[in-house]
Amino acid sequence: MTSTAAPPTEERTAPGAAGSHRPATPGQDGAPATADRHARRFGLPVAVCLVMGNVIGGGIFLLPASVAPFGTISLLSFAVLTLGAIALALVFGRLAQRHPQTGGPYVYVRAAFGDFAGFLAAYSYWMTAWVSNAALAVASVGYLAVLFPAVGAHKWSMCLAALVVQWLPALSNLAGTRYVGAVQVVATVLKLVPLLLVAVGGLFFFDPANLGPFQATGQSPVGAVSASAAILLFSYIGVESAAVSAGEVRDPARNVGRATVLGTVGAATVYLLGTLAVFGLVAHDKLVSSQAPFTDAVDAMFGGTWGGTLVAAAAVISMVGALNGWTLLGAQTPYAAARDGLFPKVFEKKQRGVPVAGVLVTVVLASALTVYNYTAGSAGVFEALVLITTFTATVPYLLSTAAQLYFLASGQSERVRRGQLVRDGVLAGVAFAFSMWLVAGSGYAAVYQGVLFLFAGVLVYALMSARKRRATA
Repeated sequence: MTSTAAPPTEERTAPGAAGSHRPATPGQDGAPATADRHARRFGLPVAVCLVMGNVIGGGIFLLPASVAPFGTISLLSFAVLTLGAIALALVFGRLAQRHPQTGGPYVYVRAAFGDFAGFLAAYSYWMTAWVSNAALAVASVGYLAVLFPAVGAHKWSMCLAALVVQWLPALSNLAGTRYVGAVQVVATVLKLVPLLLVAVGGLFFFDPANLGPFQATGQSPVGAVSASAAILLFSYIGVESAAVSAGEVRDPARNVGRATVLGTVGAATVYLLGTLAVFGLVAHDKLVSSQAPFTDAVDAMFGGTWGGTLVAAAAVISMVGALNGWTLLGAQTPYAAARDGLFPKVFEKKQRGVPVAGVLVTVVLASALTVYNYTAGSAGVFEALVLITTFTATVPYLLSTAAQLYFLASGQSERVRRGQLVRDGVLAGVAFAFSMWLVAGSGYAAVYQGVLFLFAGVLVYALMSARKRRATA
């Protein structure tokens, strides 16, 4: 089947936005200057897989044990968080209907609040992408060592394995959007097989006696829900994936919103059923101290010890799929900002439908941080950086929901369906509260240090803004 180049995406600036988008030039952003068989716009199924693949990383394989100390009341936290995540997904869907361009939160925030706020959204999201990629790659080494023991023999073999895990998804990105989509679909399907085996099949082996107490701590119910929620809060980061890549999605005004909601609901279903099944398969006292809860669950279902190999393989596939998606997202946001003169021009270049410089810079920075992690042996510093990204990841959410509230409150009818004003207002309010909860859940240290990292980008904005002004003078 031959692929055709995508039509140029609409890049006009909404009323009230600072600056203006430049029109797409031939060969950029899907413009039909030349057909490229390596570039292909994502349909709805691939967009859904992009969302699910980025939301479901490797953390799900430890989540049941992480929340088990709170008791089954943690399932209530999951339910509350799921409602907040779905509200956030619906807000992104509404915003994408009127701003179906690559960049997602950056595009919405800049349209509402101007260049500076848009830059902060883009900068924080980009920083989140490459630091998180390093963290995912390092975390995958432990699972790789189960499959290939030689990987864990020395710190340099571990470092090399982490770098390979990063660069393989980067190469699939550089090959073109056609291959990014194919890898994402395959990775999502392969990682869902063992997860669904436990999530659905485990219900047939479910033993209520394993559940343990409803509330296992001395906290009040509200305190227990909040404490377990602090662990689960970041399980849904990635719901914006389809919105960020809207320029590569076919019929984005329609499909971005659908993919965002379907992907979020799909991830939530896997999270909730998987955690419930593990709770019912592994005795509570054992689950609290488990290092591999899904392995223990598979062993409880079928006996033997092959569950460890299955779960390790699923975890590696899950992380490679997440790296594949996050590498693309880490390139798309600076690409959109570069088109507006807010990031260096080199980020604007696309080949085969992919921002090449964005992919390369993202994977190089992530690789450098990975090598630093193994050479310095300073796990505390590395973990601190990862915690900071949990804050920076929520900045675009908070600003995007604020942008939607701004559009609603200012009566900009070209962005708001008047008949849905009340419903959209409630959704935006819930999503804003959910985003604030995410920020609060980052912890004092992460918020403090994250703000410092965020404001360090102000210098970059000052230089790029001055350059943009000189170019237009």
